[in-house]
Amino acid sequence: MIHSRLSSKAQTTIPRAVRAALGVKEGDRLAYQIDGDRVIVTRAAPVSADPFDNPFAMFTEWADELDSVYDDL
Repeated sequence: MIHSRLSSKAQTTIPRAVRAALGVKEGDRLAYQIDGDRVIVTRAAPVSADPFDNPFAMFTEWADELDSVYDDL
């Protein structure tokens, strides 16, 4: 089993073996899925730079946390 330590700021270093298994490097995004008393970490899909994938991304007035609820719908 691989272990890491949680800092006082709730940060941790992802061990090298885990990074290698996920194929992640600096700047990559991770996704977390909570499943009862465990968490599944996967490499997140890259964010597309194509404005047609998310045509509303350019409207910064819709960028607050409350409006992000509609992204899940």
